[in-house]
Amino acid sequence: MIRFLFTVRHSNWCLFTAAVLLAMGCRGGGQGIQDPVVVTGGLVSGEEIAGTAVRVYKGIPFAAPPVGKLRWQPPQPVVRWDEVLQTTEYSDACTQELQRSRPPWTEAFMHQGNASEDCLYLNVWTAAERADAQRPVMVWFYGGGFQEGSSAVAVYDGTEFARNGVVLVSINYRVGLLGFLAHPELTAESPNGSSGNYGFHDQIAALKWVQANIAAFGGDLENVTVFGQSAGAMSVRILLESPLAEGLFARAILQSGAESIPPSYTRTVTTLGQAEQAALSVQEQLGASALAELRQLPAEDFLIPGALSLTKLEDGWLIPVGGAELRAIPVVAGMVDRDWTSGIDPAESAESYDRSVKDSYGVLASEFLDLYPAPSDSLVMSARRDAIRDRGRIALKSWADRYSESSAAVYTYYFDRAIPWPAQPQFGAFHSGELPYVFNTLDTLDRPWEDADYRLADQMMAYWTNFARIGHPNGDGLPYWPGYREAPGRLLRLGVEPQPIMAGTDRKVRLWEQLLEEPNP
Repeated sequence: MIRFLFTVRHSNWCLFTAAVLLAMGCRGGGQGIQDPVVVTGGLVSGEEIAGTAVRVYKGIPFAAPPVGKLRWQPPQPVVRWDEVLQTTEYSDACTQELQRSRPPWTEAFMHQGNASEDCLYLNVWTAAERADAQRPVMVWFYGGGFQEGSSAVAVYDGTEFARNGVVLVSINYRVGLLGFLAHPELTAESPNGSSGNYGFHDQIAALKWVQANIAAFGGDLENVTVFGQSAGAMSVRILLESPLAEGLFARAILQSGAESIPPSYTRTVTTLGQAEQAALSVQEQLGASALAELRQLPAEDFLIPGALSLTKLEDGWLIPVGGAELRAIPVVAGMVDRDWTSGIDPAESAESYDRSVKDSYGVLASEFLDLYPAPSDSLVMSARRDAIRDRGRIALKSWADRYSESSAAVYTYYFDRAIPWPAQPQFGAFHSGELPYVFNTLDTLDRPWEDADYRLADQMMAYWTNFARIGHPNGDGLPYWPGYREAPGRLLRLGVEPQPIMAGTDRKVRLWEQLLEEPNP
């Protein structure tokens, strides 16, 4: 195919766009989406992935670079470009500490490129043959504790989703202090009397880009599913609540981040005033006297460990003060066996364990110790892991109990397949270990995969794409996944043989439902 370069005067942009769209519509089917593609801001050209019918477009800008005066501003309109933009390389990640690996998160789980403030870009994978293909769209939000993460991570490759009939979009959003700082001067300059939550504004801007542009890639803008893991799932949870995200997506998948986080992110709330005071402390720490000086500092100066509190900032604009009802749309929500267990002290003694349980759980401590006994030092870690796992499963159950009271369909899961790793068996089914299965990107990791792993990856890909396409995960050849209202208290165990299981025994459910109502650690 011949690649054309165009130069277009802005005054003639609308006429030019119409001509290109007309030309695209006259092409015959069966050839895949043809370049260049018209998007907000200009024309883009991607590349075909060898051996597939998939085209990928990497690094499409969806907003202006948030630099200079745009630092700590909601994303602004994209800056137009004149020539065809060759979108064949991932963009930089948003400014963050770059750790290429941090076991159990090896290189395939971590960003391997550069990072900068010029980072508001997204990627699209499509195998659609025509722009009017009306394929379901899935938009991915990465995890990373709102401190790190990137859409360029290897396990997030969207090729297999596209081969399975989805138009897959992955986006970057700002993290750390550059993504979530609230400040009294920022609040004062905002027409909405708000500041902070800029990373969430980035996500909303990307979803608006999808509404405006995804049809050109064969996507159905009325059938958009958002999904994310960890901080990405917490983001989805926030967007389900935010009035600014109304109408931007039809379904949602929350992986390790609905209400299964101990302690729950969404139950820990920060007021705008509290966040502004924290920002003034950061300002003092950096030796600045005003917002203008903060905007002149290098981005790397804001990589301050512990400066960002992982709480829900009710800014009164993106997140209403006092919260809001979640939108009643179909949802998949679940967790991984060893979510949230990385902080367990492997050297904790049985005596210390007994003492900490009694200090934390008061009158319920004896019941806790009866259900999670550790009579010897060697049993403490397994008791801790069991307790944290059950807490997550029962918190997820409680969340599903509440959410399913609406008219929305809810599907819950528990993933416990450990990635084969003979050198590091202690990690088990670790937090984010489900991602190579969800994206069917097992081969990004050099592991001794078994037939069971490839089968599970195919099953999870089918569940996720079915849900995006028709609003429920079930289909031919798949183990049946009952909806939560059909099977209350049950989660689909995703492992070697997927099957529904109870979230916990009656005793465990009673214990944790009491403890989850208390502000215990």
